[in-house]
Amino acid sequence: MARPTRFSPSCCRFRPSITLAVELTDFAVFYSQDSIRQAEETLKNKGSKIVVEKGRIVKVSKDAKGVVRREALTRHWTDWIDYWAVDFNFESKREIIRVQDPDTGQWEEQWTGDYVFENEWQSFRTKKDRNLELVSVARECPPGRRKVAVKVVDIFGNDTMTIVEVTV
Repeated sequence: MARPTRFSPSCCRFRPSITLAVELTDFAVFYSQDSIRQAEETLKNKGSKIVVEKGRIVKVSKDAKGVVRREALTRHWTDWIDYWAVDFNFESKREIIRVQDPDTGQWEEQWTGDYVFENEWQSFRTKKDRNLELVSVARECPPGRRKVAVKVVDIFGNDTMTIVEVTV
């Protein structure tokens, strides 16, 4: 299933030197669930409905006299992010699975060709603290090229990951 999320290497700023930090600079979603106009037309007096349209969450409400109001619940791109994390050396841990040989019955370990995301730093919101850090801690790295993975989980629980090759 394709996720209607835009998350690319350009959304992060990497600060390489002897240490490496990641700054999250953008994140966008394009979900749609219902439409604002349809909600306004079908809503009963004293009712309200939450609509997700073109990446915006809007509360549509109608008072007792039938007057419709719209309230934007997402105002900034960071409002969509529930959690984000960084793996500073993404290709350091291969994903290994165990497969049984049909002829011998023996179990063998095989590399899937993918890597395991190891959460080395994260920032997340809680009910009490809605703040989100947008710059990771600085991590010391040996000089050379490496792949850094950044994973973002949005407020609906969908996760998106981007992998960027950087030189330290």
